[in-house]
Amino acid sequence: MSTLLVVIGVGLLVVGAQLLVNGATSIAAAFGLSDLVIGLTVVAIGTSLPELATVVIAVRKGEVDIAVGNIVGSNIFNIGAVLGITAVIAPSGIEVAPGAVGFDIPIMIAVALVLLPVAFTGLAIARWEGGVFVVFYAAYLGYLVLDATDHDALEPFGAAMLWFVIPITAFWLVLLAAHEGRKRLAGSLRR
Repeated sequence: MSTLLVVIGVGLLVVGAQLLVNGATSIAAAFGLSDLVIGLTVVAIGTSLPELATVVIAVRKGEVDIAVGNIVGSNIFNIGAVLGITAVIAPSGIEVAPGAVGFDIPIMIAVALVLLPVAFTGLAIARWEGGVFVVFYAAYLGYLVLDATDHDALEPFGAAMLWFVIPITAFWLVLLAAHEGRKRLAGSLRR
């Protein structure tokens, strides 16, 4: 019975993905937005909602390892397998937009690197640290809206994100991780 439910779920996921891509493309055309912006917002959120539901249910049931494993595993799978298989299937590979190379990918790498010290401090992600990630995402969405509307505030906002907010946060979290490491070392020396 469980296998049948998994097969039905995967089938519905494929149908839902097709509807999502068609709907997102229609939205992009109606509002004059680029496919990159729609992919980074509507499609990304839509495809991540099942993961969010899974993680929330896992956390509520006390299965924190499933939650963390799902998030990290999904990111590795998306970059390694989904992007890799898509590039293999595409006749001439996948063209990466200059805007993605200049801003989106560095932000993705920075946020992933910020996760390292957060995960190692107390081997837990505190609520306030989760709040920092939510604020990062809200700021990133703000950047995408400014970019899509070609707003005058885009350049200073993007520069502030790339060269101030992310590095300062990363530096602060590295210091926090170093403090945690010293605390653990001192604790192990006392034993």
